[in-house]
Amino acid sequence: MFKNILATLLFIVFAFSVYGQDGYWQQKADYTMSIDFDSEKHQFKGKQLIKYTNNSPDVLDKVFYHLYFNAFQPGSMMDVRSLSIPDPDRRVGDRISKLSKEEIGYQKVKSLKVDGKKVKYKTVGTVLEVDLSKRKIMPGETVNLEMKFEGQVPLQVRRSGRDNKEGIDYSMAQWYPKLSEYDYQGWHSNPYVAREFHGVWGDFDVKIKIDRKYTIGASGVLQNAKEIGKGYSDGPGTDKSDELEWHFLAENVHDFVWAADPDYEHIVHKAHDGSTMHFLYQPGERTTENWKNLPKVMDEALRYINGRFGKYPYPVYSFIQGGDGGMEYPMATLITGERSFGSLVGVSVHEWMHSWFQMILGTNESLYPWMDEGFTSFGSAETMNVLREKGLINGNVTSNPMEGSIKGYEANHAGSDLDEPVSTHSDHFSTNRAYGIGAYTKGAIFLEQMQYVVGRDVFAKGMLRYFNEWKFKHPNPNDFIRIMEKESGLELDWYKEYMVNTTKYPDYAIDTAYDNTVVLHQYGEMPMPLEVVVTTTKGKTETYYIPLIMMRGEKTDDWTKDENVSLMEDWPWTNPTYNLELDCPIDKIEKIEINPTVNFIDLDRSNSVWPREKVSEE
Repeated sequence: MFKNILATLLFIVFAFSVYGQDGYWQQKADYTMSIDFDSEKHQFKGKQLIKYTNNSPDVLDKVFYHLYFNAFQPGSMMDVRSLSIPDPDRRVGDRISKLSKEEIGYQKVKSLKVDGKKVKYKTVGTVLEVDLSKRKIMPGETVNLEMKFEGQVPLQVRRSGRDNKEGIDYSMAQWYPKLSEYDYQGWHSNPYVAREFHGVWGDFDVKIKIDRKYTIGASGVLQNAKEIGKGYSDGPGTDKSDELEWHFLAENVHDFVWAADPDYEHIVHKAHDGSTMHFLYQPGERTTENWKNLPKVMDEALRYINGRFGKYPYPVYSFIQGGDGGMEYPMATLITGERSFGSLVGVSVHEWMHSWFQMILGTNESLYPWMDEGFTSFGSAETMNVLREKGLINGNVTSNPMEGSIKGYEANHAGSDLDEPVSTHSDHFSTNRAYGIGAYTKGAIFLEQMQYVVGRDVFAKGMLRYFNEWKFKHPNPNDFIRIMEKESGLELDWYKEYMVNTTKYPDYAIDTAYDNTVVLHQYGEMPMPLEVVVTTTKGKTETYYIPLIMMRGEKTDDWTKDENVSLMEDWPWTNPTYNLELDCPIDKIEKIEINPTVNFIDLDRSNSVWPREKVSEE
């Protein structure tokens, strides 16, 4: 009896320590891997040891691994999805279906042991299912998962592969059997159909043996730089053997990428904050000048991002030419490099910004792609605007970097038959267009509108608080909303529900104006607080700020304290109209506008101005 009571008490203590005051826990997976790479056959053999710690309160009787390379085989789920979706990714199309035996990718698990004992497993497409019914992993327990595996690198199709369109030999993303994440929502062993990822944080200790002609760029810090050389240290390197074994260590990350090419030029740049940037590219007429100019610009981008969104915590970052466009990984990105300078900076900024919203915050981007892609797009737009302002890249500086995205979204997608809620799992959008616009554009607009709702000063503090409180914790949408609620003192659940779970949008109009009264009309199904700007015939402007009742307050930035800003009575969302009483008669007013700075979606802007702008009949 005493033993049972003691066991129960110990479990309660463990559960409390795991959950903590914030009510979350994280699994941990420390990888030690070594591979022997055969560049003639494009194949490799590997050994993997994962020290897996079950920090959950649950007993695990199974685990899952992702075998991403298996997607690059005719008849795979990725192949079938690409052949059947109405608007397939042009990089994929029907290419997988046409791969030969030598061009396909695969990952084959040859053996798997848990603490030295063999376990049952089977490969199901891109997922390895492991049966632990006879060797369960208890809460708080750390086990050793030992594996031997083989792989073949596919012809470059999507993200990973060999011989990309710019001639990079190897872009090694998703190249190893990767343990699936288990969190408060259970296992996330999604089959790979070319969309998003979710991973377990841990330390990656990786050794890659390959022909010495290759230079490698990768996640993490090279541990044997003196032996390797190749720009990682002064001199040609002390190891003169036919094959070099590269040894990288990446701490507290949830993935590991590397790329290799015999022609890489390597630039090392010490950033202003002490971190080190690596730039690896193939020299040529379309690359050399732009890549040599890239380090200075990226250092300035880092300066802004660190202050705006949170301090980059890793010691290095590598910009590596490779892949099929731009794709983010911990401490590194693969980007195609034969671009104009503006395009090169743009893709570099975007992929690096993923370090904040995906590599560090680690939202489950399969479930919430808009919290990664959208937040990254928002941050990228702001950062590019700052770089233009500093004269580091060409282009017009704007007071609202998101205006074009909002107007484009209104005109081309919002309210259309193709629109889907962003709560849709990233793999299950009906079209690539709906996924892309929802994840990237609507996700970015989500932040711009939030900034409008809570105010710029509060929003800036909230973004830093979000980063600092939720880094390395896999936040979900409610976690972000709660941060903004705490920072602003407002209720914001309504905003999340409309923007995430529905396809409803704001649409406001000025119905009429008489005496000193303006009749506003809510035609859209999503309510928003309004800023109505009135310009008098003498050129004076007055802003009337109308909060929503369900906000339970209003934004309190310095903007609202301006003598030309009037705080009005709340608008109940159930009321289709609102009578706005002005401080002067209509005959003294030249123009009335709703949301003239374009900080939120308004499906029909033509009726948001009074008097109505005349439309030519020609």
